[in-house]
Amino acid sequence: MSINYIYPEFEVIRDANRCINCRICEKQCANGVHVYDDKTKRMIADEAKCVNCHRCVALCPTRALKIVKTEHTFRPNANWSGQTIEEVYRQAETGGVLLSSMGNPTPLPVYWDRILINASQVTNPPIDPLREPMETKVILGPKPDRIERNAEGGLVNNLKPQLTLDIPILFSAMSYGSISYNAHAALAKAAECLGTFYNTGEGGLHEDFYRYGPHTIVQVASGRFGVHPDYLEAGGAIEIKMGQGAKPGIGGHLPGAKINADVSKTRMIPEGTDAISPAPHHDIYSIEDLRQLVYSVKEATRYQKPVIVKVAAVHNIAAVASGIARSGADIIAIDGFRGGTGAAPTRVRDNVGIPIELALAAVDQRLRDEGIRGNVSLIAGGSIRNAADAVKAIALGADAVYVGTAALLALGCHLCRSCQTGKCNWGIATQQPELVKRLDPEEGAARLVNLLSAWNHEIQELMGGMGINSIETLRGNRLMLRGVGLTEKELEILGIKHAGE
Repeated sequence: MSINYIYPEFEVIRDANRCINCRICEKQCANGVHVYDDKTKRMIADEAKCVNCHRCVALCPTRALKIVKTEHTFRPNANWSGQTIEEVYRQAETGGVLLSSMGNPTPLPVYWDRILINASQVTNPPIDPLREPMETKVILGPKPDRIERNAEGGLVNNLKPQLTLDIPILFSAMSYGSISYNAHAALAKAAECLGTFYNTGEGGLHEDFYRYGPHTIVQVASGRFGVHPDYLEAGGAIEIKMGQGAKPGIGGHLPGAKINADVSKTRMIPEGTDAISPAPHHDIYSIEDLRQLVYSVKEATRYQKPVIVKVAAVHNIAAVASGIARSGADIIAIDGFRGGTGAAPTRVRDNVGIPIELALAAVDQRLRDEGIRGNVSLIAGGSIRNAADAVKAIALGADAVYVGTAALLALGCHLCRSCQTGKCNWGIATQQPELVKRLDPEEGAARLVNLLSAWNHEIQELMGGMGINSIETLRGNRLMLRGVGLTEKELEILGIKHAGE
């Protein structure tokens, strides 16, 4: 029906004077946008299939292509945007739930951009990281309340298992299945080189990557995909996923088209079947139930590995975190509403959860007020875009940060937000062999190392400008932050002063 026709979101502009009909664009596009027309002897485009991934633009040898946003529009209406109207048309036609990926794109406040970092001048001089020592190593895990000594006066090591990171940044959870083998290989290699960790997500751990175990966080989610004793033993830490920022309160879904033989074996589910994880863990309905799982996992690994509990940032996150800190968990990971994922219901992604900045500050303050901040470490995630975001997160109370989307961008992602289709033209969010091979794991790992090495250098520069020489001194140091254009309530929750104060 013509009523369902939706004009293409993007237009392919092809310069006829530059196009040489080499057909590289046709070969490189997994979506079938470009086709050679034998009758006219020229390339044509089905723009309705274009997701603006830039693959054709990047590889066109004559620069004959560019992708532009269409100028077609509905009659202007402040309440009914063109996107809202199109979504109604799609659901009226299919009766299905709209899916989206790669984080919340709506123009809600980004608090990182409204927070400024203070700097030292005279009375507390800055530190030059090029000439003076600067400590960015982080140790995650509970810390003892006091130092104990033996009869001879020597220190008694009463630390519980810890994670040691050379940089205060980890790669966040991305499952094998949602992303490719080569993408996982790149993340694992980079984590090992950087002295940090990558996270398996809820898809199990491919047998080829067990060698990276000391730099791997293995995840236990509600579906228990790929979870077995060897898997738990393989990682340096175990993460119990209760929720994630892109879709708080619901489970996960990996389409059967992505469950090939390798993914099937790793996840321990039938090939070609949808991997649907339930919203709750069906054995967890209270903090006491969570405590049982935490200690079951610890018991299974002989109390040798720290346990992380990952939760989405929601309105009562401070109270939730307080309970988790008493459950026996060693680390709490909090994921804000801008967190990315391979597929999430659009309505949930865009309307559920709260910003990581507010959640993090609220949690850190609650744990301090209750005198239990030392019981756990905090990892913050959900759209950490650069080194400044990381520094601000640590100053608000995080011990370290998770990065996901930034890591995928480093691998070549162009944020076209079509991961759920499995047709990633850059070899990242796909299981199609001809697409997967487009991502070179060695080159990808090198790019990830470059990115986080650059961030680590910038973190040192920013800390030096504050007159701070260690992450430990920066953690929770909100005196070094100032807000711009924030309300009194927002400043109160963040625990910072307005610029000029």
